[in-house]
Formats: sequence, C-alpha cells, structure tokens
Amino acid sequence: MDARDSGGAGTDGETGELTPRPPAAADATRIPPAPDAEPAPEEPPAPDEESGPVDTRPKRRWPRTLRRTALALVLLLLLPTLAAETALRLDYTGTPGRGTHTRNRDAIWLGHAWIDGRKTDADVTALVGRLRDTGIRDLYVHAGPLEHDGTLPESAYPRARWLTETLRRRAPHIRVQAWLGDEVAPEKPYAMHLERPATRSAVVESTRRILDAGFEGAHFDLEPLHSGDRDYLALLDALHRVTRARHAVLSVAAHQIDPLPAFHSFWGTVTGHPKWWSQAYFGQVARRVDQIAVMSYDTMQPLQSLYGGYVAQQTSLALEVTPESTDLLMGLPFYHENRFGHWARAETVPAAVRGVRLGLSRTDRDRARFGVALYVDFAATEADWAAYREDWAR
Repeated sequence: MDARDSGGAGTDGETGELTPRPPAAADATRIPPAPDAEPAPEEPPAPDEESGPVDTRPKRRWPRTLRRTALALVLLLLLPTLAAETALRLDYTGTPGRGTHTRNRDAIWLGHAWIDGRKTDADVTALVGRLRDTGIRDLYVHAGPLEHDGTLPESAYPRARWLTETLRRRAPHIRVQAWLGDEVAPEKPYAMHLERPATRSAVVESTRRILDAGFEGAHFDLEPLHSGDRDYLALLDALHRVTRARHAVLSVAAHQIDPLPAFHSFWGTVTGHPKWWSQAYFGQVARRVDQIAVMSYDTMQPLQSLYGGYVAQQTSLALEVTPESTDLLMGLPFYHENRFGHWARAETVPAAVRGVRLGLSRTDRDRARFGVALYVDFAATEADWAAYREDWAR
C-alpha cells in the first residue's frame, strides 16, 4: 500500500530516504494538533486493481450460531435415543429362565371371515387341528366394528352362533370372545366419543347383545386411547358389571407402556399422537378387566435385538402393575408389513418370544396368569406358527 499521509515526510521513490513535503502555500505555517484532540478517522483503504474492492462491512456471524444451535438440538435428541437403544440391546441379553413357556392361557385374533359366512365347517376343523397341542385358550373373533355411536347391528355377525356352537362341540377347552373396536376421539374427532354417556350406554347394550349370540367374552380394542382417559375407565366399570353377571370375560387390547418416564407426553407434544400409556394408567385399566393383551408390536425398532429388548422391557413394566387376578398377555406379530413404525425384518416371532421370556424371567418368573396373543390369523405364515410352537408352546 502507498504512503499517502496528509502531512509530514514522504519517501523518495529512488533512494527511499525521507524527503520533506512542501507546504501547501509559501506563507502557510503548519500547526500541529492539540495533544488531547481525537485523531482523524482513517480513510478506507484504496481498492486493489487486481483483487477488486475490499468489503469493509462487518461480517455476519449468525450462520455459525445457527449451525451450533442445530448441532446442539441434534445431540439433544440423538444422545437420549442412543442411550435408550443401548439399554434395549442390553435387555435382550442373557438366558431366559427355565419354565418360562406357555401357561395354556394364550390367545389369537381372528378375522371377520369367521362369522360373516366366508368360513365353513372344513375351516373350523382345520382351525381346531392348528390349535391342538398349543397353549391357545382364547379366540378373539372380529365381530365389529362398533358404530361411532356405540351401537352394533346384528347384521355385523350373522354366523356368530354357528361358530360358537361348533367350536364348543369340537374344542370345548377353547373360549370364543367377540372382538369389538372403533376409533375414538379426541384424536379422531369424527369417531366414537367416550365422554358422551349415551355412547357408553350404547356400547354396554351392544355387549349384552353380542353375549346373547353365544360368545363367552367381549374383547375391546379402542384406539387411539390417550393415557389417563377417565371416560374409558368409566366404560370398563360398566362393562365389567355386565360380563361378571353373565359369567363372561372382559378383555381389552392395551397400548404399550412409556419406555421412558412420561414419554407419551413428549411424543404427543411432538407428533399429536401420544401412543403410549403411563405405567400407572396401564395398572388402572388392568385392575378393571379379566384379561389385558399388550399390543407389543409397531414399535419403530429397526433390529430384532432392539425389538426383542423392547418386548422384554414392556413385559416387565406390565407385570409390575397387573394384579395377579388379571390375565396378562403379550402380543406377538403374526403379520409382515413394512411401513412407518413397523419393520418386518425386526419384529419377528422369535425375537418377541425371547423378549417375553426374558422379561418374565426377570420380573415374575412363576406368574401363572400369563400368556401371549398372536396377531393375526389371516396374515400368519407357517414360519410364524413354527416359531410360536418351538419357542413358547413346547
């Protein structure tokens, strides 16, 4: 950069020696500035012809701050997830205890074809043969869905009595329950509103009628039920009075339990779908029914080891709050879909059974009223049945 000071000495271009700068006028006298005067502001540097003009504006630092904030948020979400997944992998380790096999209280969900006229006597014969030498005691036969107002037309189950009477003759040890369900508010505002007394009364009346058709129990799958729903508890109290008077079974399909404390609240805030129940609420439901089956599938786990560890954790959590008087069943995935929340390669019957046995071994090894529930008959493969028989029903 050239020396272009407004006063003082310059340099000789050839010798480099200091040379006096001539005054602006012959009679002008240069007065030095006062000692306490502020120095004149520096002029911006002259542009360099090769590099172009120099940007003297202050640099913006917000992109770096934004990157750091984004990284902190990623770590905030990632580290707890990694810790939780590591814990699930550890839950899958170890050896299941001896005797952790069927207690002959298992169940299976059956599709609507069994009571709408599509199944025949030959199908019942094949079903009885399939169930022989297993631990399956209960059949949840789809007899709904319920209407959003809680009613259930008789046209929904035209061959119910044929099925119940045929199975009673051919397999008297098997108990046939009506599987009823619907979507519910508030997450599904167009669906069933349990906060309405008239709706709950209609569900109770529908249950009376379905039991009149020969079923020995009523199995309810109402989704999505939010943790803490008091209207659902009120419905169960009313239903249990009816089933107890009929010497029938009241059974429910239950949501999974928080894998981390209050996780349903966090997940509900983020996604609008709480999905899980608190362990305390699960216990409140379990105390109001004769049988509770955990839907321990659709877990979002990508590996068999993580899924099996998740099932082990769920088994322990459910055992801790389910009273001895209630049958506790853990769901097994007898279907093969690949979608958000469910990977068929991970959620397998062998992984689920191993997880069930590990959880049972650690928490309540001698629990008598315990079993597994197979979802669902029409999607099951021979490999699913073989794994259930070899790993659990032996």
